[in-house]
Amino acid sequence: MADRVRATEEALEVIERLRAAHGPLVFHQSGGCCDGTAPMCLRADELPGGPNDACLGHVGGAPFFIDADQDRRWGAPTFVIDVAAGASESFSLEAFEDVHFVTHTPSEGL
Repeated sequence: MADRVRATEEALEVIERLRAAHGPLVFHQSGGCCDGTAPMCLRADELPGGPNDACLGHVGGAPFFIDADQDRRWGAPTFVIDVAAGASESFSLEAFEDVHFVTHTPSEGL
């Protein structure tokens, strides 16, 4: 299966800085509760993928997971990970850099 996730150059730069500071990373796509629909970036040992998660591929060497049921409900989209100014309101590691990861789909014009 082909990867269904990629990242912009700006996002890849942030991911590389986070990996240098924190070690191996993992992404989890949020379903839209407390943290909206933002992808969360954590240390890989903090929240490995679970039995109900689907791995959509890797961004910057980090696996990218989404809840498999959520993925089906959303129509199995392809994602583009980018960054925006301002810290996230979640536990995602990039908040310390005063940026937050955002998820787009290619149909949004990226």
